[in-house]
Amino acid sequence: MSQPTFILVRPQMGENIGGAARAMWNFGLDRMRLVSPRDGWPNPRAVALASGAGRLLDNAGHFDSVADAIGDCTHVYATTARVRGMTKPVLTPEAAMAEARAVTEAGGKVGVMFGPERAGLENEDVARAHAIITVPVNPEFFSLNLAQCVLLTAYEWRRQTEGPAEAPEIERATAIEVEKLGEHFEQKLDDAGFFFPETKAPGMKLAVRNMLSRLALTRADVQIFHGMLRQLTRQPRRSQTDRPDE
Repeated sequence: MSQPTFILVRPQMGENIGGAARAMWNFGLDRMRLVSPRDGWPNPRAVALASGAGRLLDNAGHFDSVADAIGDCTHVYATTARVRGMTKPVLTPEAAMAEARAVTEAGGKVGVMFGPERAGLENEDVARAHAIITVPVNPEFFSLNLAQCVLLTAYEWRRQTEGPAEAPEIERATAIEVEKLGEHFEQKLDDAGFFFPETKAPGMKLAVRNMLSRLALTRADVQIFHGMLRQLTRQPRRSQTDRPDE
């Protein structure tokens, strides 16, 4: 069975990267991607903490941006303790990995994003996800170590591989396809003067991206949206009555 890719976004300490790799390998997961590690890559401290899971670090993908790291994924989860006012499904690790299993069995590619240790994922990161994973911890102390969060999610994935799951018969759009659609929307809306006043433009653009990722678009949906945007900005056809007298 295909498995999810765990994406560590701007991790700060090599030790936590190594601990995350060890947690993943405990449950048979070996697809790790790193987005702009603070202390650079490769990192000898990560190797030391990974113990027998060093193979994950050897094969880990290294990316400069979240958009690049999730580009081939059809379904993306963001792990965060703060919903941040975004309208997205909020799932426990158990529910999220049950859904992820159905997606992978249907041929989709799942990515799970984990934020940096100090502040977690930023709004721009979460906006690119289809759903949020939140661990039901003590509300008075909700801080989880990066490796702990990875461990909980990996454990639930492993648990969900034991038993039948109903796979949806849909072809989801990849993250890069949704990203290009977002750029198309921004261009056309900007040309039409939608992002006004200028001070509110960044927030409005973020809301558009959040909406698109929340829709869980199929590839056909994306193509329809592109066609609609192109057609709306074309010159209208002249009817017979609009033609000047000859």
